[in-house]
Amino acid sequence: MRINIEESAVLIIDIQEKLFPHINDHNQLARNTEILIKGLKSLELPFLITEQYVKGLGSTIPVLSNVLQEYSAIEKMSFSCCDELSFGKELEKLNKKFIIIAGIEAHVCVLQTAIDLMEKGYQAVVIEDCVSSRSENDKNIAIQRMRQEGVIISTYESILFELTRLSGTDKFKAISKLVK
Repeated sequence: MRINIEESAVLIIDIQEKLFPHINDHNQLARNTEILIKGLKSLELPFLITEQYVKGLGSTIPVLSNVLQEYSAIEKMSFSCCDELSFGKELEKLNKKFIIIAGIEAHVCVLQTAIDLMEKGYQAVVIEDCVSSRSENDKNIAIQRMRQEGVIISTYESILFELTRLSGTDKFKAISKLVK
């Protein structure tokens, strides 16, 4: 199944200050996710951002909040974004089929959200190199579970070029600069 730009939205889950330093390979995760966000913004996709229990975990990390400054985060207490009423309302407004997901932790909030999105009729697309957990094994098992549930697994470079579709365009040139 091809993922198309007209039917896609982006969900950035809980990449927050107090948890982030404990995430496996967090520096690479930040770089990858920043490229993903910049690329998807250049393709003009709509974004939803969540933050889990801000009082305890802080806000979205600065490197990402700087590129997402025009968006307000939806605070949640539930692990699955879909269990947060305000998230559900915002998601419905977007009226998109494909939900492209980056975030932490892969085996908790990302996994539960992806499964719930699938059950609600959306197609979750998890960007493997833009999700992580404290433990590499937890991430790996979560990716396996998501695949079993029908979630599409991709990488930031692959999804950016899949959505771009054609070379030689201004959008292609913008994406190419980002991934080099």
